Amino acid sequence: MKEGDLAPDFELTADDGSSLKLSDELSKGRVVLFFYPRAMTPGCTAESCHFRDIGKDFEALGARRLGISLDSVDRQHEFSTKHGFDYPLLSDKGGAVAKPFGVKRPGLPFTKRATFVIDTDRRVLAVIAS
Repeated sequence: MKEGDLAPDFELTADDGSSLKLSDELSKGRVVLFFYPRAMTPGCTAESCHFRDIGKDFEALGARRLGISLDSVDRQHEFSTKHGFDYPLLSDKGGAVAKPFGVKRPGLPFTKRATFVIDTDRRVLAVIAS
């Protein structure tokens, strides 16, 4: 996935058990979708806490934050509860969403770290990979 591409619409389960659809979130404004390898690990905790801590900056831009990994809903819930995240963490257990975004690691149970800024028309505005 690169800038200018159309992000695939998807529906996944969030850490609170609710179902979340990308197109529904985009109807409320831009989405900053960040993939992280594994919940509860040091690097992913630092990244996710950073997204939490600068939430006001995202709000000022009218952007919503969504975190996503291959972790189970229960693991995402534990991660969110432990760190007080104020945005949804999504479970992409089988990697069906990670794959078209190009972040699924073949043969491994985790994704690459990457952030996608998605406009309301589902166009990818920016890709930040680390």
